[in-house]
Amino acid sequence: MPVSSRPIDEIAAALSLAESEYEPCGDAVGKIVLEPVMAKPRRPGALYVDVTAMTPTPFGEGKTVTTVGLSMGFRAIGRRAVACIRQPSLGPLFGLKGPSGGGACRVVPEDDFALHLTGDAHGVSMAQNLLAAFADNHVARGNELDLDPEKITLPRVIDINDRALRDVLVGVSDKSAGYPRRTRFEISASSEVMAVLALAGGMVDLRTRLGRIVVGPSRAGAFRTAEDLKAAGAMAALLMRAVRPNLCMTAERTPVFVHAGPFANLAHGNSSVLADQAALRLADVVVTESGFGSDLGFEKFVDIKCRASGLKPDVAAVVVTLRALKMHGIGRTFRSGVGATVPDECVRENREALERGLANLARHLSIVERAGVPAAVIVNRFPQDAAAEIAFVKEKAVALGAGSAAESRAFAEGGAGAAEAAQAVLAAAEAGRRRGRAFRHLYDLDAPLAAKVTTLATGLYGAGSVSFSDAAKASLERFEAAGFGSLPVCVAKTPLSFSGSPLLLNAPSGFDLAVSDARLYAGAGFVTVLVGEISSMPALPSRPRGERIEIDAEGRITGLL
Repeated sequence: MPVSSRPIDEIAAALSLAESEYEPCGDAVGKIVLEPVMAKPRRPGALYVDVTAMTPTPFGEGKTVTTVGLSMGFRAIGRRAVACIRQPSLGPLFGLKGPSGGGACRVVPEDDFALHLTGDAHGVSMAQNLLAAFADNHVARGNELDLDPEKITLPRVIDINDRALRDVLVGVSDKSAGYPRRTRFEISASSEVMAVLALAGGMVDLRTRLGRIVVGPSRAGAFRTAEDLKAAGAMAALLMRAVRPNLCMTAERTPVFVHAGPFANLAHGNSSVLADQAALRLADVVVTESGFGSDLGFEKFVDIKCRASGLKPDVAAVVVTLRALKMHGIGRTFRSGVGATVPDECVRENREALERGLANLARHLSIVERAGVPAAVIVNRFPQDAAAEIAFVKEKAVALGAGSAAESRAFAEGGAGAAEAAQAVLAAAEAGRRRGRAFRHLYDLDAPLAAKVTTLATGLYGAGSVSFSDAAKASLERFEAAGFGSLPVCVAKTPLSFSGSPLLLNAPSGFDLAVSDARLYAGAGFVTVLVGEISSMPALPSRPRGERIEIDAEGRITGLL
């Protein structure tokens, strides 16, 4: 049964929010009113914590559980804390995995959090699809901008996994439809408008970024934008309320900001700049989450999000599990999906596999170290985990360079079970201050786009080389010629390996990172490079989770969580 929600007024009061500083959306959800909140100064000494992880397995390692748990753990030790997390996408919800969090680390109201919340993702989809409609209509109505119909790059989006929409033909119904052309749909979580929402510094910045979104080139090669099509104002109107972070709560009544939902393997994988900035004005500790491992979400947090926000993290919490370390130590993947169980080899005590898998953690810690951020390793404990193995991992983590290490029992015990982990995060942050750690980005924006990718591949992932397809080379050269060479890069690749292959586990080295394509996201402010066969429209599995979801006559949903 869902936890009964405390009135949102009480959650707002815990953050000292005045009535004018939030807008109730029913009894248990609110919207932060940005103008008065952003006018406040940052709370003195507010701690900014980023939660990242080792390379995950298909079974999930509980990073959101740890993010939510840490916020409750900080509250348990007397700190006013806020967790900042992304809104779940409906695609994975009905496909392979449930909403983030769980156990005692639930975000409530649970059904609203998992499904539509306040409709922000739908606003994102509508805004991007409106721009796509404007582009096709412009060409059909005389094409004053001389858009090249064959080279329109802007996709339509939908927040559902649907492989049939990866490659579609539009404009074929009748003569009034305009012209037939090939295009694609992407999942809304990987869309440029979602990235814009997550990186915008406010409504004015959102409107400006929307105007910069490139639709495609003219026949002469000049990029045409949403501003050129006069669509940006209407797009901004659709996102007028979506720009405000959502105020929710944990099962223990700790405030949670839920805002934006970019995937970390396809997009930049972090909740919004605005949520973090607002939270730092209201709380003593802000725990924000970056998707997947440090090679994806954390790197993009450092090189994309922090550049947009101007914020610098005080410490990174690196989530590990014994079963993930063992799987990487064993070196092969296992069946996943609905009904799949974690193999016994990854559950029973297996010190040999555990020790081999520490190579994966070591590389992730080196990435965090390279950014000048102190690290606390948090072992997310599962019921079958052996105490001796947890103690072994904690000892080894400190030897590998972590400032501290602790286990978290937040899934089972809530804030009380995360208090030790919260103390470890504080200890790592303090140790980093004593050592004079200086935060730094992982590459120079003045470097060519291809060089930035190579820096990440060889310096962070362990690649021996990077190969660019002819299409990728041509795109990067075209972007640089148009003045976009100083943008950061967003690598879209599998989250299950440092490499481009999900089968290459642990800490591979010397491999070639094959870049297949590149896309310009001028509104978001980055260039995405696609590695291997990665697709921006996921597919449903053979047995989608949606088959389990039902609703009864009283409106109770089952199978959702």
